[in-house]
Amino acid sequence: MARAIQSVERAAALLRLLGGAGRPLALAELAAALDLPRPTAHGLLRTLREEGLVAQEPSSGRYLLGEGLGRLGTPWDRHDLRARAMNWADALAAGTGCAVYLGVPSADGAGVDLVHHVFRPDDTPQRLRTNTTQPLHATAWGRCLLAFAPASVRAVEPLETYTRATVTDPAVLARELTTTRRRGWADDAGGWEPGVGGLAVPVRSGGGLTVAALGIGAPVEELFAADGRARPEPVVELVAAAGEIADGLEGLT
Repeated sequence: MARAIQSVERAAALLRLLGGAGRPLALAELAAALDLPRPTAHGLLRTLREEGLVAQEPSSGRYLLGEGLGRLGTPWDRHDLRARAMNWADALAAGTGCAVYLGVPSADGAGVDLVHHVFRPDDTPQRLRTNTTQPLHATAWGRCLLAFAPASVRAVEPLETYTRATVTDPAVLARELTTTRRRGWADDAGGWEPGVGGLAVPVRSGGGLTVAALGIGAPVEELFAADGRARPEPVVELVAAAGEIADGLEGLT
């Protein structure tokens, strides 16, 4: 049998101890109960507190279970995600000249819900896509979720055709998702709308959990070179923006 990871075991024991005590506990009590050095117990409690799983009384400094435990089974708040992404999404649109999309798994896991959309900064006719659901296999932001949040979404077969560029073969899609995970970003060269391409990267919370996909959309020739490869500049800007958004998610539950 594989050995258990000791730090995880200790963290779980701390949570069980706090849950069964019926009152807030001091660091010394927790360390003594688990036969841990105080610095070790303090380090575990600090990490659990930062994740919202443990709270600390301001007056006494004693520890108790945090509110984050009650929200472990609920999705991240979409309004908070959108609010924390808005400024960076606006800057991304201005910097790339592309439309910007923030997508999260739909309630049934079979699509990508767009919670934020910034128009391209030009005079082309555009329609607001916020609060719409798009297919996973045919959009860059959907493929991003399939690659980096596979526990939250699933591609429903048969894969529907939208354009001549839509990937409808599950084996081909699986290979493309493998490539996506390896390089760290997803693409779509017109699989959802004819002539309109997309690039997307994961937005991660603490611990590496993917909570959303940040994408840009524009005519295919603006995002991809003649050989079909994505142009590197918008990918770099996407990665930077997603990192800034992720930094702002610290403490969000």
